[in-house]
Amino acid sequence: MRSNDMIALGLGALGVAVFGAWFVMQNTANAQSGPVEDGPGPNLVIEVGGQNEGRVVIDLAEDLAPKHVERFVTLANEGAYNNVAFHRVIEGFMAQTGDVQHAKMDGDLVRAGTGASSYPDLEAEFTDTSFARGVVGMARSASPDSANSQFFIMFAPAPHLNGEYTVVGHVIEGMDVVDGIKRGTGPGGSVQDPDYMVSVTVEE
Repeated sequence: MRSNDMIALGLGALGVAVFGAWFVMQNTANAQSGPVEDGPGPNLVIEVGGQNEGRVVIDLAEDLAPKHVERFVTLANEGAYNNVAFHRVIEGFMAQTGDVQHAKMDGDLVRAGTGASSYPDLEAEFTDTSFARGVVGMARSASPDSANSQFFIMFAPAPHLNGEYTVVGHVIEGMDVVDGIKRGTGPGGSVQDPDYMVSVTVEE
């Protein structure tokens, strides 16, 4: 999912249309009801702007992916995530952001989704944690050890991702804001005039 090839999400062979229809149905059936538990990890606080505005809080799973959580904290504290677009958003599936190199709103978004941070790629920290609605995963290319700065938030369950991508946390506040993020068009989910992360901060 770091580059624009959907093979990184396993959708190439099976088809976006098939999964899209299934995820839309699952999205309704698996909507969060009531508050979601805040774990011991630090929280990532995202202020969303664009046509959709609001606050999203992610509980980072330090126990599952300590190296990835450390990367989130580092980039957030540096301000690297500020003003970064949700460049790929697929209805009933996920919203992807975090390309700190090519997805800044004040730049040219033509290469959004192909960039990373100035830090090295991370080794995978795969677990058996399920990709349920609200789960946050690390985007990567075909190589398992290629996650860097990009991440995605699930609109609906995606069991075919289990054990294939690093789970780095889950949304504990603001899933209604996530649900309102502007969708992309076409099989790749590329977004024109996208919503974006105005600011990203860490609360311990």
